Amino acid sequence: MEDINRLMQQRIDKFAQLKDEMGVEHFPNTYRKDTDIEAFIDAYQPKEAQELSAISTVHRLAGRIMAVRTFGKASFIHFQDGSGRLQAFFEKATVGDEAYALFKKLDVGDIIGLWGTPVKTRTGELSVYVQGFELLTKSFRPLPEKWHGLKDVEIRYRQRYVDLTVSPEVKETFLLRTKIIKALRAYMDGSGFIEVETPMMQPIAGGATAKPFITHHNVFDMDLYLRIAPELYLKRLIVGGFERVYEINRNFRNEGVSTRHNPEFTMMEFYMAYADYADLMTFTENMFSTIAQEVLGKTTITYQGQEINLSPPWQRYTLKDATRDIGGVPQEVLDSRDLAAARCKELGAELEGNETLAELQVILFETTAEDKLTGPVFITSYPTEVSPLSRMNNDDPSIVDRFELYVAGREIANAFSELNDPFDQRERFVEQLKKKEGPSELDVDYIRALEYGMPPTAGEGIGIDRLIMLLTDSPSIRDVILFPLLRKGELS
Repeated sequence: MEDINRLMQQRIDKFAQLKDEMGVEHFPNTYRKDTDIEAFIDAYQPKEAQELSAISTVHRLAGRIMAVRTFGKASFIHFQDGSGRLQAFFEKATVGDEAYALFKKLDVGDIIGLWGTPVKTRTGELSVYVQGFELLTKSFRPLPEKWHGLKDVEIRYRQRYVDLTVSPEVKETFLLRTKIIKALRAYMDGSGFIEVETPMMQPIAGGATAKPFITHHNVFDMDLYLRIAPELYLKRLIVGGFERVYEINRNFRNEGVSTRHNPEFTMMEFYMAYADYADLMTFTENMFSTIAQEVLGKTTITYQGQEINLSPPWQRYTLKDATRDIGGVPQEVLDSRDLAAARCKELGAELEGNETLAELQVILFETTAEDKLTGPVFITSYPTEVSPLSRMNNDDPSIVDRFELYVAGREIANAFSELNDPFDQRERFVEQLKKKEGPSELDVDYIRALEYGMPPTAGEGIGIDRLIMLLTDSPSIRDVILFPLLRKGELS
């Protein structure tokens, strides 16, 4: 800390001297560049040194100094902008004595504008032969020399601006995130869906079972909930005649933080009228494989050492079959509440004692089979009592027409044929309220919407952050969220 303060003071003093002794303007805002590094490289990298020597076009670039090498009357820097990194060659005889003296007072981290011609050095590295430059912004705080390593992980998340500056691979992850979401939107738009926006603050916490964040509106003097999910509003739109809708936006759940969970996260939910959950399986297979091909150029990816083929068709298991065949839980345990409860306790699950057999079956699946699902694999036939918004299966009312998609041991998507019977929906909401799960009160308006009639519909939610983790081979959700939630920490 003392070293940082000392270096900062040196830079602050130097900055003052630049103005007092050399007349350098502090924080100017008149410089304009006419090209970026990527365009410069694309234009001149293919050319030989002799060809470049005949080019007199002067280009104006700008960026942050990342490295400096000085050799008496000549110096090299590497600088970077939003598109890439490039070398620049400064020669005292060209820029002049005064400008070269200013150059020697620059530090790594400073942002400069420079102008010059393309040239290749004796080693063949493309460079800008600088004719002039201007200091645009002084970096008072030195960039870290060694940024990588587990001991620095939280600092990297907390000071993402530095992480992005010094770690090109981190920046690439977030550029890929943008491309993935763009490809996702293009796929949905091309499939006849329209993108909509629904309320972030809701009077009733509904749409999923989770603990909400609560806020208060002063003028209306009413508590509101940051949304757990947009589901009930999107289905109101289906009632209103929008047959294919989707939303990509934030959800908020006041729960734990882990490598898979952040309290604020991005989801895509979409609803398709005149479709069921089986239609969404095919739709999801095609969507994921198309996006992987467009963004990565392949459908077979590697995630944390596991090779995963996203090409359709994908595996399909019922929840019970996966628990038995993959989790190793005997069928007799799955069929007996007492045996299931005993096995859950053996596996370390914390039980309240009033769990139903269906709830215990889900716990057994999550405890024994979930992590082993390399996938992609659809898990189907969830119990009705743990799926309050899903349509019952016609042949077996104890299960619903629902799937969860697992890849690399993680749930990526959840989908089902929607419950559009308002009387059944009311009963299930009431049952949830008795158990104090899900909504904080009965959503009468949603039931009213169903009473007007919702067509047969299928809906799905996809965890965008987890999808991006998968396609960028990122081990933690914090690696794909620019500013993940962290505990308060001291600034250094």
